[in-house]
Amino acid sequence: MEKLVQLGRRVPAAKPARPPWLRIRLSESDTYHDVRGLLQDLKLNTVCDEARCPNIWECWGKHKTATFMILGDVCTRACRYCSVTSGRPKGPPDADEPARVGEAVRRLGLSHAVLTSVDRDDLPDYGAGHFAATLAAIRASQPGCRVEVLIPDFMGDPDALEVVLRSQPEVLDHNTETVPRLYRRMRSKGVYARCLQVLQRADAWRRQNGVAMTTKSGLMMGLGETFAEVLEVMDDLRGVNCDVLTMGQYLNPTKKHVAIDRYWTPEEFADLKQEAQKRGFLHVESGPLVRSSYHAHEHVPARAPQPIV
Repeated sequence: MEKLVQLGRRVPAAKPARPPWLRIRLSESDTYHDVRGLLQDLKLNTVCDEARCPNIWECWGKHKTATFMILGDVCTRACRYCSVTSGRPKGPPDADEPARVGEAVRRLGLSHAVLTSVDRDDLPDYGAGHFAATLAAIRASQPGCRVEVLIPDFMGDPDALEVVLRSQPEVLDHNTETVPRLYRRMRSKGVYARCLQVLQRADAWRRQNGVAMTTKSGLMMGLGETFAEVLEVMDDLRGVNCDVLTMGQYLNPTKKHVAIDRYWTPEEFADLKQEAQKRGFLHVESGPLVRSSYHAHEHVPARAPQPIV
């Protein structure tokens, strides 16, 4: 069954209508249903579902990939752009979840797995130990599989971050999401300087330990940022030696979420990519439908990350 859909909610009349480049063709293939059935059988959450990702049909139906969302489906924060349920999680993390994720990776035959999570500010280690346990389970079930972790900020706790770093993911991703001016309005408990600090500490750790780990961050366009502000964020990310940058269009999940300020054009995304490449990012994904984990297996640089000069 195929149907044409437009992504993003209807914006007020004063705002531009949804542009044609945000139309995608959805196809409910057998592979898509196989992946959904597997995830349901193993009782696993994905950010694909929870964040209402526009690429779910391609990722599940064509590539058999999914971004596993661990630590439950209730987030202790309430960012204005995110559709994940917010509140106070009930009980500790599911101790069997790491093994189930490992089993899913094995059955899907993945060579690159992506883990993310809700924020768990209610836990003493903010969920870092659960990340490490899940990564270990993946490696036990599917040896040779690269693991990318898209982590929260762990409230800036360096010990929690080191727990994840010691598990040696091939890619450590922490999304900047937006520009500093918009943090207070958009990001629940988010602190721009703390975001950069997470990436800086990850870079320092890999240097000290001689680990060829890739660092990565992502931005959403359409929350009210300016081109100049995005360039400043690029400079800040390169200042902490971030290797990979993703940039995509924000699409509000429901009418209750913050409205789209404007749609960035494909040409503007191309200009952003060029600017990022000038600054020395080893890999850049920039386009209306780009998300941090979309085609994540292609984001690992062909050469090892090098210090900035």
